Amino acid sequence: MSTTPILEVTNLRVEYHGDNRQVVAVNDVSFSIGEGEIFGLAGESGCGKSTVANAIMRLLKDPAEITGGQIRFKGRDLLALRGEELRRFRWKEIAMIFQSAMNSLNPVMTIGSQMVDIFTTHEGLSVKQARSRSAELLRLVSIDPVRLDSYPHQLSGGMRQRAVIAMALALEPSLLIMDEPTTALDVVVQQEIMAQISDLQRQLGFSVLFITHDMSLMVELSHRMAVMHSGRLVEMAAAELMFASPLHPYTLSLMNAFPPLTGPRVRLTGLSDSVRAGDGSSGSCSFHVSCPPDRANCSGDIPDLREVEPGRFVAEHPRTSIEGTAA
Repeated sequence: MSTTPILEVTNLRVEYHGDNRQVVAVNDVSFSIGEGEIFGLAGESGCGKSTVANAIMRLLKDPAEITGGQIRFKGRDLLALRGEELRRFRWKEIAMIFQSAMNSLNPVMTIGSQMVDIFTTHEGLSVKQARSRSAELLRLVSIDPVRLDSYPHQLSGGMRQRAVIAMALALEPSLLIMDEPTTALDVVVQQEIMAQISDLQRQLGFSVLFITHDMSLMVELSHRMAVMHSGRLVEMAAAELMFASPLHPYTLSLMNAFPPLTGPRVRLTGLSDSVRAGDGSSGSCSFHVSCPPDRANCSGDIPDLREVEPGRFVAEHPRTSIEGTAA
């Protein structure tokens, strides 16, 4: 894994405009992903994770609008791309796996027809050449090429998800965005899919932006990860470090919302009632009433993400030591 950034998102802001109000879905979000790195983005539904992914892919439509910040890929300004240049960029440089495989596949076309379309449209291959490449891709994700003639409804959920992964990798992108790739799959199939993705990433060397609300699933795959709440990043660090010792109250609440796979049974605490969801635009911190005593100097306003140790960031005000001085 290289530390050279392949993707740089800087102070990204996305708003949804309505008749009487506007909602800030993504507010001042910054992160980078290195070459060959798997970067996780966690948070509950509605926090802005998918909006970040769609902004990177330039798939946002009205009433959503990018109103601030930069998105650069290999030094290239993605927000400046237009028309044919943008069409050529998508899927060739960055590809995306959406939440539901069944909704991503055309139900009236065979898997083979949909894969062939990718190669004939983007690579100019003949139908025979495209079908041969499609068979190779299915083998890569452990699906028998005979399934090229199957319709989506004839495949299991796990096979449909593998087919979508194969399509996303068809043009050999440098970055793969996975938005809740194991939604609606049972835990056994989830583990199989995650192992498949991990193997493919090591084999092909692409970078990954992995989006989910399941912290335990994310830590198994990711090198680094960030946690998002109400449109803002609240914590970012190496995956294992954050999972072992979360610093932000929301990170801990999110982790406690899922039962452990091993060990004794414990009562789930979930997200505290005092953690108020918002649209990311109010000036009040959602965690003000949840902070422990060593943060007694908190003013209640939303803190910036700051580096508390090398490579570790958290959105909190400087702590107060027992003696009362800033730590």
